[in-house]
Amino acid sequence: METKTQLAKLGLFDAKVPRYTSYPTAPHFSTEVNGSDYASWISALAPGSSISLYVHVPFCRRLCWFCACRTQGTQSESPVAAYLEVLKAELKMLKRQLPEGISLSRLHWGGGTPTLLSPEMMNELAGAIADVAPFAPNAEFSVEIDPNEIDDARLKVLAAAGMNRASIGVQDFDDEIQKTIGRIQGYDITRDAVEAIRSHGVYSLNADILFGLPHQSQERITESVQKLLSLEPDRVALYGYAHVPWMAKRQQMIPSDALPTPEERLELFETARKLFLWDNYAEIGIDHFATQDDGLTIAQKAGRLRRNFQGYTDDTSDVLIGVGASSISRFPQGYTQNAPATGAHTGAIREGRFSVAKGHRFTPEDKLRSRIIEMIMCDFKVDSAELLEGFEVPAAQLQGMLDQADSAFPGMLDRRNGDLFIPEAARPLTRMIARAFDAYDLSKAGHSSAI
Repeated sequence: METKTQLAKLGLFDAKVPRYTSYPTAPHFSTEVNGSDYASWISALAPGSSISLYVHVPFCRRLCWFCACRTQGTQSESPVAAYLEVLKAELKMLKRQLPEGISLSRLHWGGGTPTLLSPEMMNELAGAIADVAPFAPNAEFSVEIDPNEIDDARLKVLAAAGMNRASIGVQDFDDEIQKTIGRIQGYDITRDAVEAIRSHGVYSLNADILFGLPHQSQERITESVQKLLSLEPDRVALYGYAHVPWMAKRQQMIPSDALPTPEERLELFETARKLFLWDNYAEIGIDHFATQDDGLTIAQKAGRLRRNFQGYTDDTSDVLIGVGASSISRFPQGYTQNAPATGAHTGAIREGRFSVAKGHRFTPEDKLRSRIIEMIMCDFKVDSAELLEGFEVPAAQLQGMLDQADSAFPGMLDRRNGDLFIPEAARPLTRMIARAFDAYDLSKAGHSSAI
């Protein structure tokens, strides 16, 4: 109880903070970065290097009310087929820009619902990607799979194309909660989808589950987590539901008076967290869990855990290229984001130009603060020695930054040998602690609850 009181005094239950899957965060991107920067940054890649590729498919058969992603509903194949042609054209443009010998260390199809594509469309997309760059040794190809939108024919194509990791969204298995958030997906259909995925030789499984949903209680989240554990996923993301109806209009369908309080959200998270730990999952960062032999666990123990727009990753590539509407790319020089609207993106590609609408060019200070925030989010500590070696920052300035963050959370953080550590009791504050190193004006962007 004493710890909860301390957390409350520090503003945990009132704060709105970024999730820090990037720094600076996307609301701070500007139109000063454009398609020419994107093209030049691609051309500057080292020949023979490996990159990550993200492919965005923004279509869904139905729009779930809880979702704040950039998606659009469709009941016919025609807009999906047209979008596929745009993706193929964009991939050809990318291929012309890439230096020789580039390979893919990671490939991810996200959305939306990538499994909305027909088997023939999937085969076309996989072939277009393979024409751009081959897989690197030990590459990972993951696909977001909707259990309501998958069958044997599509799984067969994906497995043949090299998919070796599947990702499924669970949200919650409770019937009332599913109806309230507009996402009907029972346990049986989810279990059948997982069994079908594994029958095609794809054994690595990611799963997402949410806390903070309407009508969610400790008993209900316990039952949903136990059902999820019966599917034996390798990785689980335990995300807090972000209720932002001013940004995602469809969330207005969700009754706000049915949402748990911030204090109840923390209890829901802790309930689920304990269940994963009791089942011998390793705790990865602030909201992921993984089996002891999973790549994330191994990366965390080795100090190689990283964070990007897809959450925590063991990908070592410093380049992530996103294709499709609204996709974000990361280069050593900065970020770029394609036009969010499908129409604007399509128009640009059909005119033979990349659709980059905005982005951000890194400053030396950005890179320093980005690494500090990543350390906090991944390792719950700031390693001064690494920062002093890797960045041109005076030791006194770095220690001043750490001292300032420490003083903002009195009695909660540890300082040893010039480093900063976040003990377990203070870890609910992690995103707020990361915010202490954010030099940008956070009042200009709406963010989600700190818990």
